[in-house]
Amino acid sequence: MPEASPATAAGAVGILGGTFDPIHNAHLALGRVACDKLNLKQVLWIPAGQPPHRTPPRTTAAERLAMVQVATAGEARFILDASEVASTAVSFTVQTLTRLRKHYGPAQPLVLLMGADAFRGLATWHRWQEIFGLVHIAVATRPGFPLDAIAPPLAAEFAGRCRPASADFLAAPCGHIFTFDLIAGTVSATEVRDLIAAGATREQLGVLLPATVLDYIHQHSLYAGPSEQVLHLSASPI
Repeated sequence: MPEASPATAAGAVGILGGTFDPIHNAHLALGRVACDKLNLKQVLWIPAGQPPHRTPPRTTAAERLAMVQVATAGEARFILDASEVASTAVSFTVQTLTRLRKHYGPAQPLVLLMGADAFRGLATWHRWQEIFGLVHIAVATRPGFPLDAIAPPLAAEFAGRCRPASADFLAAPCGHIFTFDLIAGTVSATEVRDLIAAGATREQLGVLLPATVLDYIHQHSLYAGPSEQVLHLSASPI
């Protein structure tokens, strides 16, 4: 569990969850850019223990947690939350956010970070409309590709809750939607896993993965077989 911290005076707290199978450079870019553009005081990284609505991860929860730990180590604004990995329950986003809201209290601004693809599917998530009563949502989009093609239930929420990128998170603890541009390479965890299984060189993998994660994968002989599971940037609910 992350340490409790003073509320609004200290800034907003970002939340970045996912399977992270494995965590890669695009995930890290999302966390760093969100901190800078949204003026977040920190980002909580929450690996899902038992993610719903998808095939099982290729690695264990403990291995995925370890990879996130080595990838985020040394970055003062990144905080690892191992609570979902430690739990035996399925990792539904709304339950995770309810836990965090209880921990931080009603006044602390919390910001759920996600990619545009994940946001478009938000209306399929478990008890998704309750999320707006727990956190703000910040959606990372690519420059020149506006967020569109949103399903009607979510489109109505987006129209009523969207605020300018320059808006202040501290004006309210939750309930708003923000968008921000993310210039980062498109990285698929499937691509990473398949490259590793095919015997890709360290130079090839080094543009996709932090060196510490690559070292961990090699030390533990992970992703030795072919992969069929697709994981896009922040595409899975926590």
